[in-house]
Amino acid sequence: MTKAENPDLTYPDLSELDIPKDKLALMEGMKEAEKRALMARKAELEECECREGMFPNPVASRRSFFAGAAAAAAAAGSLPMVARAAAPPGAKEFEVPPDPTKVQGRLTNDDGGYGSRSQFEDEVRWRFPTKTKESSWTMTPLAAGMGMITPSGLHFERHHGGIPTINPASHSLIVHGMCDTPKKYSVADLKRFPSDSRINFIECSGNGLTEFKAPYLKTVQGTHGLTSNSEWTGVPLSTILDEVGVKPGAAWILAEGADAAVMTRSVPIDKAWSDAMIAYGQNGEALRPEQGYPIRLMLPGYEGNTHIKWLRRLEISDKPFQTREETSKYTDVVKDGKARQFSFTMEAKSVITFPSGEMKLPGPGFYEITGLAWSGRGRVKDVEVSTDGGKTWHLASLQGPILPISHTRFRFPWMWDGNPALIASRCIDETGYMQPTIASINEVRGVNGHPKFASIYHLNGIMAWAIGADGSVVNAAHKV
Repeated sequence: MTKAENPDLTYPDLSELDIPKDKLALMEGMKEAEKRALMARKAELEECECREGMFPNPVASRRSFFAGAAAAAAAAGSLPMVARAAAPPGAKEFEVPPDPTKVQGRLTNDDGGYGSRSQFEDEVRWRFPTKTKESSWTMTPLAAGMGMITPSGLHFERHHGGIPTINPASHSLIVHGMCDTPKKYSVADLKRFPSDSRINFIECSGNGLTEFKAPYLKTVQGTHGLTSNSEWTGVPLSTILDEVGVKPGAAWILAEGADAAVMTRSVPIDKAWSDAMIAYGQNGEALRPEQGYPIRLMLPGYEGNTHIKWLRRLEISDKPFQTREETSKYTDVVKDGKARQFSFTMEAKSVITFPSGEMKLPGPGFYEITGLAWSGRGRVKDVEVSTDGGKTWHLASLQGPILPISHTRFRFPWMWDGNPALIASRCIDETGYMQPTIASINEVRGVNGHPKFASIYHLNGIMAWAIGADGSVVNAAHKV
């Protein structure tokens, strides 16, 4: 084991594994990002009875120390309020009275008319430390999620040329190619069409890339944080295709973004007619800039890279365009050195978010195992949970609504006896497909299908967590 800077954070030694240098650097970078996030989390962890013992070695942070000292002084009459350190991102800092019933609260609408989260909630995305921040990604804190919807501010990101600043009044979408009437639409034009709203997940096809060969990252945010679930609002792409009149023989559409990378992907026209959407809303408000403001392409169930953000052009053709992002990137190298291309669909997948890595159960007793399941092919039909390393599986309850191509929360009651345990989940979607083990995926595809490249995309294998007799929870991928 390689010792991290923090004595509590150890990671596997990868030197003896046959991992290409390019992927090894990627994994090491993700390790460093997760390690920094964990150290910051430990430093800022608030003391709370409801979380007592749920994390290893909780320590009183500087914030909680001074807050406690100030509260004691206030109770003694020497201070009127409790002062705290700076608020976390997305929150505003306010003084905390020792007794909120004894003072007037904040003024109505004093926030300027747009609310913020509580200063006591500090979950954030963390960024993979790429060489530049323009081409990078951030991970959703899945363990902190409630229900099935991801808050817009915690939705994962993947950018290839930074986040553009676009004035919707001057932005347009051009639709041309194999069509009767090429057209140019303003954002206002698109909003005049009949709209639709759907709850769908987006998942980066690289979600879980560090876990192909052995357990590596520690938290569910690190292993699975490149997926998020939102309500999306916009105009069905089929409406626009009807408007321009698609010519016979058309089979593909090129979608192009207005970012500095000029991101492009080829999309089968059957998908465009089926359920594709030009979205301008997310979770009841306009898209966030990092999510494609003012408009983005939504392709439910397809890998995240195809959901082109800052959409500016659609070109209709009779063949795919063979862009960089579907040839040298976002293809699946397999055993014979060839690559699967256009492997769009994100297959059925699930993960337990509680208990999960870096948590610590305070002792034997009742716990509710919970997590998320999803499938790019439709609804989740069943989720099964094992607490004995896959020897036996039991049906979990699914929390409604159970929607197609959406995160579905599952729950399973568990009485832990205090002995070491190996917990895992597996998803079965409405097509009958069952989430496979990582070993079975690697058996079919291989791990290093090319001397230079390793497997990166479309890992949907079963994820396991090992619970020690002391209640500690660690990554146990490949153990089931």
